[in-house]
Parts: sequence; structure tokens; C-alpha cells
Amino acid sequence: MIRIGLFGDTHSHLDPQLFHTFKDCDQLWHTGDVGNVQLLEQVEAFKPLKGVYGNIDGHKIRAIFPKDLIFMCEGVKIFMTHIGGYPGRYPASLRKRLEIIRPDLFICGHSHILKVIYDKQYNFLHINPGACGLQGWHQMKTVIRFTIDGPQIKNLEVVELGLRGKINT
Repeated sequence: MIRIGLFGDTHSHLDPQLFHTFKDCDQLWHTGDVGNVQLLEQVEAFKPLKGVYGNIDGHKIRAIFPKDLIFMCEGVKIFMTHIGGYPGRYPASLRKRLEIIRPDLFICGHSHILKVIYDKQYNFLHINPGACGLQGWHQMKTVIRFTIDGPQIKNLEVVELGLRGKINT
């Protein structure tokens, strides 16, 4: 059983609440638009970190994180990328890959819109944790915690970190 902390679209802002919110997590996963290497270093000093780069990330982040991640966690096949759309609205270039990869869990970021949707067409759970940075048009900073236990994804929780314009301590 592995407890995951999922977040993204930090845009160089590491909300101090993340350390408390993710204290019981075993791994943290970042959905891209990190912003700077220092943020990654702070998170990696706290917990093991996986992630993908986003469209705002420069060559330093791209040297650390790939564009896409495909991996197994317990009994769950995960496909993570930054720009992924959502059920019924995936980019054309991604639809064929989803058919080939056939993930159990598809994770993306980019939109700053929190979504947890089961995609019946592709038979997987789609998660976008929203955004926890200060840049963007989202109102609320959000992250997600969940557990992977064998082939099951369970105990999914959305955590609100406060309004986007406010820096919490």
C-alpha cells in the first residue's frame, strides 16, 4: 500500500501547507509547470518525488523530469503528462497513445481545473489535481491525496490550500 500526494502547476510557488498536507504520504507526484529547480530540491528533501515537465518549464526542469511518465505503482499502470485534456476532450495526439498504453490511471495538469472522472471510453480513472501555485485563473489552490493498494485506487481526498491570491503559512 502506497499513499500518494498529487500536485501541480506550482509555477515556482511552494505552499508551506504542502509539508503538513503530505506528511503521511510515501511519494509525491508533480503534474508539471514546476517553475524552478529549487522547488524540486525542497520537495525531494521532504519525500520521494516523481513528475513530468510542463509547458512553462525550461531546460533545467526538462533535464530532471520527462514529458511523459508511464510506470507501475503496486498493481496500477499510470500514465502522467502535463497537457492531457479530460474525458471526451483529449488532444488528438494523445488519444492514440491512450489506446496503446491503456493505463489504469491517467494523470495530467495544465488546465488548473481540478477533475476526478472515470473515463468509460478508455476504462481508466482520470485525475487533474488542479493548481497549487499563485499564477493562473483558478480560485482555490488544490492538491489530492490517495492510496494505491494492489490494483485499487482508494481513499482519494481533495485538499484545498486556500485562495490563490493568499500566501498561507
